[in-house]
Amino acid sequence: MTAIQNLVDRWSHVRERLLETVDKFSDTELDFRPFPSSWSVRSLMLHIAHEENGEFNHGLTHTLAEFPPEYDPARYPDRAALKSLLAQVHAPNQDYLATLTDADLERAVHTPWGTDQRLVEMVDHLIEHEIHHRAELSLILGMLGKQGLNA
Repeated sequence: MTAIQNLVDRWSHVRERLLETVDKFSDTELDFRPFPSSWSVRSLMLHIAHEENGEFNHGLTHTLAEFPPEYDPARYPDRAALKSLLAQVHAPNQDYLATLTDADLERAVHTPWGTDQRLVEMVDHLIEHEIHHRAELSLILGMLGKQGLNA
């Protein structure tokens, strides 16, 4: 297996597990906040999509001239809408990665925020970001008395 295929497969597996975690919530639990100043379940899910869109399409590929605005929570009233957004953001990024070679992973990317990073580091960061927030969602499930993700 090539390094790029391994990376694509790894992110696909992480995404599958995120969607399993999303499915453990009911739509009525999407506005639950562990404490008053924390993000809600819905906000965490939107944040995962927002950061992937911005960091990938503005930071990595430069297809967006500016970091996109945050998603409006009112437009994502239920899990189906949230999962659709996650898929809409993720699919083109996976398609882009599938066009790359292993050598492309080592390519330096100059980001709009002034850093130079290898492409593989940027993608690894997005995967880690998703895992981090997936773990928060799993913890919240436990707070709601539900079984979290058994990773």
